[in-house]
Amino acid sequence: MSCETDTVKVLRTTGHKATPQRLMILGALRHGSGHLTAAEIFGEVQAEYPYVDISTVYRTLGVLKELRLVSETDMGTGDTTYEWVQQQERHHHLICRNCDEVTSLDHQYLEDLGAEIMAESGFKPDLDHFAIFGLCAKCRLEAEQN
Repeated sequence: MSCETDTVKVLRTTGHKATPQRLMILGALRHGSGHLTAAEIFGEVQAEYPYVDISTVYRTLGVLKELRLVSETDMGTGDTTYEWVQQQERHHHLICRNCDEVTSLDHQYLEDLGAEIMAESGFKPDLDHFAIFGLCAKCRLEAEQN
């Protein structure tokens, strides 16, 4: 089954329509390179279909986030970014506030934290995709030397 067919099936089984605009938004996310802003997705879809509205992009992103097909993250750029995650291993990012280096963080760290929160409070957190800000080792060492 192709990835598009699989996505249409997920949408329909959850009661959502697979409109042409929604499928173009899905295509932009699935085949985009990493984290995309709503404006970037809108621009890509509008190049193919000039009649799409930005509100359609935002509504579709909301549905996809609810279905846990995309993640929504603040990567420190001032814009929320979205990434296709349905088939991916959950992952997180360490972002240096000084040099903007982005490093991947294994999901196990937050999975363990989620289990502790659940055991302690009964609250089940959604820890799908996080960006954690700080200083990378290189910048931290440079700051300590100055």
